[in-house]
Amino acid sequence: MTTGDLGRKDLSPLEIRDRLALFISIGGLVAVSWLYLIAMSNDMGSKMQGMALGLKSWSLLDFTNQFLMWAVMMVAMMVPTAFRSILILSQIAAMQKRRGGHPYVSGLWFTAGYALAWTGFSIIATSLQWGLDQAALLSAHLVLVSPALGAGVVIVAGFWQLTPMKDTCLRHCQSPVLYLAARFKPGYWGAISLGLNHGLYCLGCCWVLMGLLFVGGVMNLAWILIITLFVLVEKLLPATGQFAKISGIGMILTGLGYLYFWT
Repeated sequence: MTTGDLGRKDLSPLEIRDRLALFISIGGLVAVSWLYLIAMSNDMGSKMQGMALGLKSWSLLDFTNQFLMWAVMMVAMMVPTAFRSILILSQIAAMQKRRGGHPYVSGLWFTAGYALAWTGFSIIATSLQWGLDQAALLSAHLVLVSPALGAGVVIVAGFWQLTPMKDTCLRHCQSPVLYLAARFKPGYWGAISLGLNHGLYCLGCCWVLMGLLFVGGVMNLAWILIITLFVLVEKLLPATGQFAKISGIGMILTGLGYLYFWT
């Protein structure tokens, strides 16, 4: 596939049924994930009351439940922001099928690989939550109880927005078509591995932003939605890097202001 092919309208040869199936499947996955988060948020206070502030040691079941919460949350937050890439991969696969080269492979397999990257992150996030809880640094609502630590997280997130690594990963997420076309491999495992690689770029772009969940509340649905929309806007904007820099400076100033006025 040449770069000239990518600028033509025949990059979108998806049949209506395939396109509809993709929209319904991804939409259903995201909807179920959000419904799970809503259900979890309703009784999270009672479940975490005894665990918060290091009052109770975690059992394996506790860790598993919190890991499941993080894994579902990452699907709810990050899969919508990757839908453009999922659609592009499906279009490339359909083009390959039309040319007689390979059978069509649904973008759902790409989504599985993408979710796998964020599932790995969920293990790290759960471990971090466990450490913060055992150090008595989290409230029952999974918010950092130390204003200075919370401000520090915001400042670190702001500085990450200004780094070359952030810029590289963000540009990949903003303009994925050439990367996906050049590295396309046929079959299910090809789609899964490409989704995993794309997920790792996305992880490099957004992992520090996920730390902000501990500032506004890990199960604060409004805060989760705000961060999701922030990531979505960041990915959809032109790849100039200006939004990341402006938001990074804003985070740094916000964190410093919070330190000055509240600590």
